[in-house]
Amino acid sequence: MKVAIVIFDGVQALDVAGPLDVFAEANTILSDQQKYEVSLVGPRAGTVTCSNGMGLNVPFGFADLDTQWDLLLVAGGPQLPDAQLSGDFLAWLQDQARNATRFGSVCNGAFVLAHAGLLDGKEVTTHWADAGRLAQEFPQASVQPDKIFVRDGRLFTSAGVTAGIDLCLSLVAEDWGHELAVRVAKRLVVYIQREGGQSQYSPYMGTGRDEDPIIGKVHRYVTEHITDALSIEQLAGAVAVSRRTFSRVFAKHAKVTPSAFVEQVRVDTARKLLEDSDAPLKTVAFKCGFRSATHMRTTFSRRLEVTPKQYRQRFRGEAGTQASLQ
Repeated sequence: MKVAIVIFDGVQALDVAGPLDVFAEANTILSDQQKYEVSLVGPRAGTVTCSNGMGLNVPFGFADLDTQWDLLLVAGGPQLPDAQLSGDFLAWLQDQARNATRFGSVCNGAFVLAHAGLLDGKEVTTHWADAGRLAQEFPQASVQPDKIFVRDGRLFTSAGVTAGIDLCLSLVAEDWGHELAVRVAKRLVVYIQREGGQSQYSPYMGTGRDEDPIIGKVHRYVTEHITDALSIEQLAGAVAVSRRTFSRVFAKHAKVTPSAFVEQVRVDTARKLLEDSDAPLKTVAFKCGFRSATHMRTTFSRRLEVTPKQYRQRFRGEAGTQASLQ
């Protein structure tokens, strides 16, 4: 099974090493007749320097190959390789993706596919920090910012860095069965399928310098009055504007409804308390304005796809964890 991983200078090393190790571990279990043949492909043959300074030997430049790939993956990195995307390369990528059995990206390698027009009309994801930009620059793509990985037909896209491992484990399961993928996951000491989406890893909500001052004032007011019911009338009154003006300005700049905004602040406040304190879940719920621990759990499950208890187990330090899980 022939696999190509396309890389550029500045690529994230884990975007490459994660998939490579999944396929390498699978090969230690598979028979000699059933193995992944993985090739690194760059703009040219030679050394590609990763964002961490590590050099990768790339035996092939894209112009050197005319292979029928079973899987073509484009890796990403902290700096998008826009300057390295020549017309010849994009034409090659379009042709290879058209003929490959499957193709996709790791992290913001999705931008490379987008520049080649390969995400148009497709459901995709990328690193949470780049999802907004991808949606803005390539509106023809349907960006799913909270997914670890997304499949749309032959196209597979994944979230940031280690999500490439999740994606490739799913591909191994598709190729050789769930049991083999589980064996690979155990050897790599990773989950076969992570619980939750990217939101649990993203930073807390903030207000940028370019936002309307009203939004910043609302954020501060909600944070300071987090245990209140916080109706639209109360929020509008807090910034001394009419409900109509408040709704118009908020919709324009916040891009979410006031109720969704308030809920997100409550979730972010709860996340911080769950990470930093041993307070019982019902206490955390009360301090963050949820009606009950059950209400908080339902909201977490809907927004982050994990429960507060699971979130605390994942992000709270070892010390004090036992007392906090009541």
